[in-house]
Amino acid sequence: MKALVYTRPLGVEIQERPYPQLPQGGDQVVIRIAAAGICGSDMHAFHGKDPRRQPGLVLGHELAGEIVESQSARFQPGQRVTANPLITCGQCEYCRQGRDNLCSDRHMIGMDWPGAFAEYMAIPARSVVALPAGISLQHAAITEPAATVVHALRLTQRALQMPLAEANALVIGGGAIGLLTVLVLRAWGCRQITLAETNPLRAEAAERHTGCVSINPIETPVEAASQQLVIDAVGAGPTRKLAVHAVKPGGVIMHIGLQDWDSEIDMRKITLSEITLLGTYTYTMEDFHLTLSMLEQGALGALGWVEQRALHQGANAFDDLESQRVSAAKILLIP
Repeated sequence: MKALVYTRPLGVEIQERPYPQLPQGGDQVVIRIAAAGICGSDMHAFHGKDPRRQPGLVLGHELAGEIVESQSARFQPGQRVTANPLITCGQCEYCRQGRDNLCSDRHMIGMDWPGAFAEYMAIPARSVVALPAGISLQHAAITEPAATVVHALRLTQRALQMPLAEANALVIGGGAIGLLTVLVLRAWGCRQITLAETNPLRAEAAERHTGCVSINPIETPVEAASQQLVIDAVGAGPTRKLAVHAVKPGGVIMHIGLQDWDSEIDMRKITLSEITLLGTYTYTMEDFHLTLSMLEQGALGALGWVEQRALHQGANAFDDLESQRVSAAKILLIP
């Protein structure tokens, strides 16, 4: 089968890989991939900055497709599905608490398990989710990144001293996570949303597809202590600095992006202003199902900002995202 393989920093290429073989006595399925999205973490691997993703790996963990083989009584060939890419143990304290995203023995497709940038992929059946009839396979492939946002904003609501709908919010970064953050905030009633994005192509696309107000924070500085909620969907040193600068006393910073791993932040302001700084990691299966329901209902709009390309054009897609030559915040690869 054809697969897009990470071969070296700044290098991916189409290779022939064996069709996945299901283990004897296992509980796995093989999915024929219909669409798989390029994630920011795939770009980190592409840059050679993720030690968990080594050359020779098939990347990709945002997917939808059709069952072609099944060892599970829950799934039959021909069934349309998506998948939670987290493969969890189901037994540790976090899994027992329903916080399976923090599983102490977790694996993830496209990280330490062959991913979805391929014609076929195997995965344990417990990670697979059947699709409702009213959603396309392309839209279903957005479930994973959207679930990341849903989980983050559910955590945020617990810490925020007001309903999300009443907060004024600054979203930093107009990539897929930033746009999905705007869309989920809108779906949950928030109307005072500003997007900070320095790439004019993405800023214009965000305004067109979400109706939010966008600013270039380099040209239009954000007022200090002006936002009750700040979501950093980039996670770089300068964006963390902007988040701390912009948040009001008693406000919340939700840190979703992780472009840079080390940074200095103003802990004095965070302490003296009683600012809540939250991190988030992926989603629970409950978040995943909620997100799929929102997509089925059209709660996140038409998703016109998503671009589709053939799998064999994957190397060009990575190059275009790297050079920021495209306005699309998300590119789906279609085998």
